Amino acid sequence: MASADERNTRTIHTAACLIIGDEVLGGKTVDTNSAHMAKWCFQLGINLKRVEVIEDDEDEIVEAVRRMSDRYDFVVTSGGIGPTHDDITYQSIAKAFGIKLVLHDDAYQRMKKLSKPHKSQPNFSWDVESPAKTARLRMVELPIDESRDVSKQVIFPRDELWVPVSVVNGNIHILPGVPRLFESLLDGLKPSIVPRLVDPEGKGTARIIISTPMAESAVAGYLTDLAARVASKGVKVGSYPRWGKQNNSVTLVGRDKEFLESLVAEVEQNVQGKRVLVEGEDDEAEKPSS
Repeated sequence: MASADERNTRTIHTAACLIIGDEVLGGKTVDTNSAHMAKWCFQLGINLKRVEVIEDDEDEIVEAVRRMSDRYDFVVTSGGIGPTHDDITYQSIAKAFGIKLVLHDDAYQRMKKLSKPHKSQPNFSWDVESPAKTARLRMVELPIDESRDVSKQVIFPRDELWVPVSVVNGNIHILPGVPRLFESLLDGLKPSIVPRLVDPEGKGTARIIISTPMAESAVAGYLTDLAARVASKGVKVGSYPRWGKQNNSVTLVGRDKEFLESLVAEVEQNVQGKRVLVEGEDDEAEKPSS
């Protein structure tokens, strides 16, 4: 089994995203963070292998992060790191790997400097012990393996934000669930991630979309054959019905853009379609009824 330091430096091929929150499972909040991570991974050429949504339950979190850390190179969690009693992500992940929650002084100082006072707490003071201060400190008591270099375990991707990204077991990156913060911090991690990619230049993955008027069943045989022929080149062939529309979509996805381009004419001919830049751009306007 790889050590935390090995996980922290190895080449990133695969990724997983763990969404933590009762509010998502209960339908109160719509998860957009996994969608942002999917686009982020696609642009960088990282193979996002799994997205899971689980409740704010310690046992669920412990099981999921242990499994994901073992199976995937880069893991991101979203949610459960606020000041309230049901924000248990930090403590659960600490338990998963047998480490302690430690008040991170740099994060604490940044919080005091950069966080804005809330109008509901006009008399709040960092110098006075209070339930409100205790609640805020929960957000900077981080899972720390004191046997390892702490600088590898806590990252501040954005200078304008006090919010840290806690990195546990070398590859689990704990992010907030608030979409604006999640997106900003994940994007801020890019400079530290790119050098560890299969393609360090960060050219990412390419997708070609071909619009076809043919039914999926009519092109299934050809696409099955095509997928088998191009698999060794790392190309994935997709077919997607567009209900209620005149045309369906066929996609070619891979990293070798030149090879993908070489397939376009063949695919267009065999599915009687044409390449489009954006799905649906060739949809015809609905004719008004007479």
